[in-house]
Amino acid sequence: MPLAIVVVIAAARTIPVVKSVTRPVIDYLGIALVAVGASALILATSWGGNEYAWGSPAIIGLFVGGLVALGLFCVVETRAAEPMLPMRLFSNPVFTVCSILSFIVGFAMLGAMTFLPTYLQYVDGDSATISGVRTLPMVLGLLIASVFSGNVVSKTGQYRIFPIVGSLVMAVGLYLMSRMGPETGAWLESLYMFVLGTGIGLCMQVLTIAVQNTVEYTDLGTATSGVTFFRTLGSSFGTAVFGTIYTNALKPNLADGVRAAAETGAAGPVVIAKAAQSPEELHKLPPEAAAPIVDAYADTIHTVFLWTVPVALLGFVVALFLKQVELRDSARMGSTDMGEGFASPSTADSQRLLEFSVAKILGTTEMDTARRIVSESDTRLDVAGAWAVMQVELFTRMVGHANLALIAARRHLPPEVLVPVFNRMVEEGYLTRHGSLFSHTAAGEREARVISEAWGRWLAGRVEQDVGRPSGTELRAAVDTIAKRLLVEDLTQGLPDRTPELTSATTG
Repeated sequence: MPLAIVVVIAAARTIPVVKSVTRPVIDYLGIALVAVGASALILATSWGGNEYAWGSPAIIGLFVGGLVALGLFCVVETRAAEPMLPMRLFSNPVFTVCSILSFIVGFAMLGAMTFLPTYLQYVDGDSATISGVRTLPMVLGLLIASVFSGNVVSKTGQYRIFPIVGSLVMAVGLYLMSRMGPETGAWLESLYMFVLGTGIGLCMQVLTIAVQNTVEYTDLGTATSGVTFFRTLGSSFGTAVFGTIYTNALKPNLADGVRAAAETGAAGPVVIAKAAQSPEELHKLPPEAAAPIVDAYADTIHTVFLWTVPVALLGFVVALFLKQVELRDSARMGSTDMGEGFASPSTADSQRLLEFSVAKILGTTEMDTARRIVSESDTRLDVAGAWAVMQVELFTRMVGHANLALIAARRHLPPEVLVPVFNRMVEEGYLTRHGSLFSHTAAGEREARVISEAWGRWLAGRVEQDVGRPSGTELRAAVDTIAKRLLVEDLTQGLPDRTPELTSATTG
């Protein structure tokens, strides 16, 4: 709680208020329905068999209410102006498979990880701190597998094999962990944890990559958030379901363990029952009295891990339906680290994502590329003439007029250096001059349009490889935004000249 309060205060003081040009339409009804539906089902799986009998009105009511709420959520999302989870995404088989896999991975991963420290404390006698440290082999396996799979995906573009193999490895790791007992050594337990972490690492990252390469450009942020949502939802259900299994299995096992421990005569039943509730007190008992209780906890958690194995195997079956698609450049370049599979999605703003992609492409464009695009277009101008005509296009569109002194100032050059090429364009009939201002003739407008179309085709092809296929209007808006930023920076801050980027940006 203190940390949370500090975070809230820091966020309120430092995060700027961003005013949107258009007021967003928040899907309040969809948010409420999915929250009610998920909460009802989680409560039903948590309380069933513990607080209430499975056939009790309370549990049945929670199940029915949860399913009805989620059904209404699906209906509402088909009619909402800006749905939080558009139902059209599920018409994409890759998104559907990845969502199911994310749910299963979250279900199995958190279901197992939640009870691993409990096992280490009650069975092995570790403290809370040491039990956390001892889970590091699983984290190490996850890290190594994630980086390895990411680098393979980056080099080959092949990702389908990783969820398939990862699900099997995860199932093997869970089965091995279900075989752990008081006699299992620490090194062997660490190996089993490493195997489980490796399986998780092979699965999680590529699911986000696959989704980002198959959905429409405008749905990139929503689809990524959707996969993360299903993983989180699976984690909640996994914790609830396996918590119920743990509680139901522990009661009879612990009762038998306390009875067997009391029969040793090392301590009374009341003392043993009280000590069985705390790992520290349990391991203070004489070994002959503690052994039956330790076995009870080991058998209980063995049951939990064993029930997780079919869930991982179900993930393997689902992974077989995952399709291999050609990866976009941004996905391949972003897959070499742990990626968004292990974090909240970076942004749901598709326009900002497009601007970032366009800026990255233009920032790496060389002058040879610019010359080649101009020469391969249908223009009648040479490269120098095309540059002059497009400078007039840029400043007229961005500033409102094309002044030779303004153009020269951006280039950090004396205006006299640019006079010859601009005078030549005037003489050849592509520009007109009124004092210090230049504007296009009809022929100049034609050349500017031809060059812009050539640049537009080239840039659209590069962007499609990177983030998807935006509309021409969206691409032009992104290019204009970048051009304005570069122009303002170079004219007001004296930053180094970036000719290729601005040349590209003016003609998008």
